[in-house]
Amino acid sequence: MPSYKELLAQRESLERQIEEAKSREYAEVLNEIKQKMADYGITLQELAGGRSTKGAKASRGRPGVAPKYRDPESGSTWSGRGKPPKWIAGQDRDNFLIGK
Repeated sequence: MPSYKELLAQRESLERQIEEAKSREYAEVLNEIKQKMADYGITLQELAGGRSTKGAKASRGRPGVAPKYRDPESGSTWSGRGKPPKWIAGQDRDNFLIGK
């Protein structure tokens, strides 16, 4: 049975071999990934989880929602989505409808 020191030496030797193999394979894998990216036109943004804009318009976000309510005193408006502003909170919203 090998001694403790012999086993430590074997472990160090194996760890060196593991690092060398990893370094060799790393370069190969990196080159393979680069080649596939070039072949398929994949961008770094796509790899990072971004959306592709190929063949589609660039994303501009959601369009705004038209206001549904207006404060007659200040002229402030609210779409009816989200937390209601103080000027309408707790009141009959029908009184503030735009187009009424």
